Formats: sequence, structure tokens, C-alpha cells
Amino acid sequence: MAHHVLDNPAWNAMGSGNRNLALGNERAKFFPEDIGPFAGLKNYDEQSFLELYNLIPPERIIAIPNSNRLSIPEYWKVKDRFDVPQLTFNLNKLPSISFHGIVPLSPKDIPQMIALTKLTEPGPFLQRTIEFGNYTGIFNSGELVAMAGERMHANEYIEISAVCTHPDYLGKGYGSSLINNQVQKIVKEGNIPFLHVKGDNEHAINLYKRLGFTVRKNMNMYVLQK
Repeated sequence: MAHHVLDNPAWNAMGSGNRNLALGNERAKFFPEDIGPFAGLKNYDEQSFLELYNLIPPERIIAIPNSNRLSIPEYWKVKDRFDVPQLTFNLNKLPSISFHGIVPLSPKDIPQMIALTKLTEPGPFLQRTIEFGNYTGIFNSGELVAMAGERMHANEYIEISAVCTHPDYLGKGYGSSLINNQVQKIVKEGNIPFLHVKGDNEHAINLYKRLGFTVRKNMNMYVLQK
């Protein structure tokens, strides 16, 4: 049975749309530590896990998303494993843009982007995460109050990520507008939006469903340390 490209998204992204950011070899790949924690293997066997272990620096923490439960060799420290629903966008429901104050974000905005993601915890955001591309935000009096961007780009699938809003600005529809804006761009380029969300974040899951996403599969996210 053929596997879907999103069953092993990090590996497939690092061999296609994110190959310019990836390190590693033909069996094991990973992003630089200041871009993102993700790693992927072509095959999740003992030899490949050892290959990845030998490639990364001591104490490095990595995250591996996969549709299957994995058998992790004992020389890795398993820090966490959690359920992550993976949602894909229904192409028949292209949204309209509902907010016009959305602007592109650039390297000068990185300090504010890091501060906002530390406050809201949408997932890892680091000094070079912006290099994944197409980060957009909403400002109020010079303060970044909401943002979203792209992350894994596996073949025709582009992940929407780092969707977050400052607590003082919730309920204004900023998150929905930013997601719709990302969806418009991705679909117009001939690609398909997808995203991951923690399984216990029912509010976010319900929002994404209202915006035209459906759960494709429940994924496993492994957080490992060398």
C-alpha cells in the first residue's frame, strides 16, 4: 500500500520544498537547531535511528512526526510523545479575506515574533524559523499582536504554522483572517494547505474545521534527546 506524503511529513518536506534548509543524508535528515526541531527518516529502523543519532550534536532535542507508532532505540531519551491531529484544507471552500491589516513580516520583526510565540506557545519558533517563509502579522501601534506563517513544505502540501494572537487581542478574528490569508496564497500557487495541532486543543481544532479544514489523520509526535 502506498503511503501518503503527509504520513512522514518532515522527511518528505526535507526532500522537496524544504530541501534548501535540511541537513543530513539519504537516510536521515534534520533542520538546523535555530530553524526548527524537526527530523525525519526514510525508514524508521534501527540503522536509520543510529544514523540520525550520529549526525546531530550532543543534547540536541528533535521532534519526529509520523503516522505510525515508532519503536525508539534505547540510546535515545524519549522526552515526550503526544497525539497531533493533522488537518488538510478542503479545496472547495476557498475563503475570502476578512481583514486587511495583514502585512509581511521580515527579519527586523524576529524579536517581536519570538516574544509573541513565547507568550502564546503555538509551537517552537526560533531565531531562523522565519526562513520557512511567508510569515504575516497584524500590528497595533507598532506592537505585533497576531501572526502566522509556513513551515513544512512536502511536495504540493504546505503547512500553516505559528498561528497565534496576543491574549489582549483575542476575539477580534485576527487568527481566522491570518489563516484565510495563508490559505488563499497557498491555493493560488497550486498547493494544498495543511496543519498540525495538539490533540487536546479543542478550541483550535474547531476553529480550523470552521475555516475549511478536515482531520486527515491522527499523528504521533515524538520528542527525543540525544
